[in-house]
Amino acid sequence: MSFAAVDFGILLPAFAAGLLVLATHVPLGGEVLRRGIIFIDLAIAQFAGLGIVIASALGFEASGWRMQLAAVLAALTGALLLRALERRAPRQLEALIGVGFVTAACAAIVLMSHDPHAGERLQELLVGQILWSTWGDLGPLALVTAAVLAAWHGLRLKDSPLGFYGLFAVTVTASVQVVGVYLVFASLIVPALAAGGRLKRGCLIGAAGYALGLLASALFDLPAGAAIVLGLVAVGAVASARSGLGPSRT
Repeated sequence: MSFAAVDFGILLPAFAAGLLVLATHVPLGGEVLRRGIIFIDLAIAQFAGLGIVIASALGFEASGWRMQLAAVLAALTGALLLRALERRAPRQLEALIGVGFVTAACAAIVLMSHDPHAGERLQELLVGQILWSTWGDLGPLALVTAAVLAAWHGLRLKDSPLGFYGLFAVTVTASVQVVGVYLVFASLIVPALAAGGRLKRGCLIGAAGYALGLLASALFDLPAGAAIVLGLVAVGAVASARSGLGPSRT
């Protein structure tokens, strides 16, 4: 282990990508906790992933607009489906979200069953490729982040059930391709939960978790996505132990 071996030229763009993800995921995560639909992020992220798998099976280029369109449409379809289920069966919503997640996940596995690169694609979908982020790659993510925050705070779409689900789908689609399904979930839930609903505190917890995970990944040659998830959990656990769990109105 040597700090001299740490390549900050790789880590800094990855950390910047993490900060962009956190900028939207911490407030969205607080709303998810308030609504009590904890696993909606996993489900919609998996729907977006299914869209990517379908586009890949159709031969679309990984960086092409048709791939992005397929991911967005799949996520929006999942979001609209969950919104309809929320209206029809609110008491069973969390269970139905779980059913949606496992259905989308298994559909993706079936579609990849004859792909010789399926294992690699599945790993990318679950844990992401944040370490491969470059400064040039951050432009689209930054634009999505700015648009979502403007709609969230300026247009108050968070107060509209349909608006919330739509924003959630767009946000998760953009982030899941950078950080993967697992880190999308951790970025949404862990900082918001550990911060007790306080936005600034949640962002600081998230940033510390990303920094810790990326540094551990570089020092010990660990998978970056998994290391960041563990970093978020570790920082969140320390913050919760110091302040106590539970939402705060301040």
